[in-house]
Amino acid sequence: MKRRLGLISSSLLFTSVLLGAGSAVLAQSAPEVLKVEPPNWWAGHSINPVRVLIRGRNLTGGRLEARGDGIKASSISVNQAGTYAFVDLVIDRLAAPGPRPLVITTSNGNAVAQFEISNPLPRNGRFQGFTPDDVMYLIMPDRFSNGDTSNDDPSTSRGLFDRAKSRFYHGGDLQGIMDHLDYLKSLGVTAIWLTPVYANVDHLNYREQYGGGPITDYHGYGAVDFYSVDEHLGTMSKLRELVDRAHQAGIKVIQDQVANHTGPYHSWVTDPPTPTWYNGTEADHLACDWQTWTLIDPNASYQIQKRVLEGWFVNTLPDLNQNDPETARYLIQNTLWWLGMMGFDAIREDTVPYVPRAFWSAWTRAIKREYPSVNVLGEVFDGNPALVSFFQGGRSGFDGIDTGIDTLFDYPLYFQIRSAFAQGRSLREVARILASDWLYPNPAELVTFLGGHDVARFMSEKGADIAGLELAQTLMMTARGTPVLYYGDEIAMTGGGDPDNRRDFPGGFPGDARDAFSRNGRNATEEGVFEHVQKLAGLRAELVPLRRGKQIDLYVSDQQYAYARVSGSQSVVIVINNDLVPAAFEFGVGPALIKNGATLCDQLGIARDVKVGGASAHVEIPARSAAIYIVK
Repeated sequence: MKRRLGLISSSLLFTSVLLGAGSAVLAQSAPEVLKVEPPNWWAGHSINPVRVLIRGRNLTGGRLEARGDGIKASSISVNQAGTYAFVDLVIDRLAAPGPRPLVITTSNGNAVAQFEISNPLPRNGRFQGFTPDDVMYLIMPDRFSNGDTSNDDPSTSRGLFDRAKSRFYHGGDLQGIMDHLDYLKSLGVTAIWLTPVYANVDHLNYREQYGGGPITDYHGYGAVDFYSVDEHLGTMSKLRELVDRAHQAGIKVIQDQVANHTGPYHSWVTDPPTPTWYNGTEADHLACDWQTWTLIDPNASYQIQKRVLEGWFVNTLPDLNQNDPETARYLIQNTLWWLGMMGFDAIREDTVPYVPRAFWSAWTRAIKREYPSVNVLGEVFDGNPALVSFFQGGRSGFDGIDTGIDTLFDYPLYFQIRSAFAQGRSLREVARILASDWLYPNPAELVTFLGGHDVARFMSEKGADIAGLELAQTLMMTARGTPVLYYGDEIAMTGGGDPDNRRDFPGGFPGDARDAFSRNGRNATEEGVFEHVQKLAGLRAELVPLRRGKQIDLYVSDQQYAYARVSGSQSVVIVINNDLVPAAFEFGVGPALIKNGATLCDQLGIARDVKVGGASAHVEIPARSAAIYIVK
């Protein structure tokens, strides 16, 4: 019968497992399939076979039959509880797209695990990676714009929506982002980074309580399903639509992924696929001690690094064990699945230091094999450039491992930007931290920023004002690296520590008093900052040296800083005066390849033209101001 139907079957007996009396009772019931991960894959993919994880009940002692042409099952194993089965599916490179059901049969019945061979997305215009040519924009979807009120309080997760509560869902979603792609384009944004869209728990989170009450995981970092979109944000098809629409607008999309941990309510916590799927158990585990500095200590023993690499965040978030081969394989495939399904251009990876470096090496190699242009932006939340640089790929560390991670957030520079431009401390420290660029394999690829979802907003920093914010933005948009804006910083939004730094964007939600997405909805101060960022993004797009040029320091003092960006025969000179009074000073421009007699013209319209003489430029800059000079 199967031969006449043209079906090629692969029937393999599950690895035998010794069961106790309790399990024997369960084995008398028919098998059930609850979830298949991944639910689909592609012919001709660099990962073949693909390892499929089937979650269910009563799977022990069964046979698995992969039905359909061009697919074969092998290497099947089941966990002791009979709740998870692993199977390798070998897919012929010429296999046609379509369903390939996986039939599990035991003496008590059978169950079907739905699996599919999918059509791959066209490569053109997708999987592009980002570069210093881009201006990135960080969006927390729940707090940006509500474009679809029907998913505010979904039937599967009632009671989690309340805009009056800072740690509840507020209604922002994927449709809301789509509705404002024109706004982002007008600002000069060329890439958006979305905080995680994974499905999070569909009830209140009582494991983390603040102010005496439970919270929701609106932020997306507490995944309970790595193969689904959170219902408050939209659907898989809506996410694909957003990515496609962004690409049509010339905007890349960067996915935020988490390989370090799951949410506390993930089904694995009480029923792990393998005994070592996590580091420890809910009842018996280490708490993370955040001592990431031990990772670059060649004299450190593993026992003092163990809490960093195996500890549970805030003693609550289950720490995935990437040293378990099954866990590692699951995570690698999951990354490639999201890329293949959505056409993302890059990945922002959370909490990089807390995961073994050997895993990152294997993970990045797998990404590059399938999507050579997709790059990875890693988070190493620390002000020490020696620690941050240790995780950038391009060379092996003292442990013999090259992580392969393309680039990192420049947290060391971030801290000095805040110190200088918000708190009024020495600008010299900015230049001093940039002097550590030699530590990095590729400093020009670092991602610069002045705010984000894990820190208080710039305008809520003690001493911050609009002049300081605009100076910080000027440095970020003109110094080496790729800049990322945090949503709302372009209109000087305020907000203290988490979650106050995640306020709703004004105008993005029904009932808002004003719409800051439009010119008429912004006050004079907000419009001034918006136009400043818009101007900087425009100059960055226009002037190649601001994106690709070598950075050369020309003058450094306590409150003044001048540097050039030089690309070929083109030069741009940036001069910053962070003092409360005007400043006049002189510096040589020979290193910037600017000749005597040249006239330098400020593109921000702040400073007068400067005539170069004696290979030097004498500049006069108003208080708390900056100039961007090009040769006239």
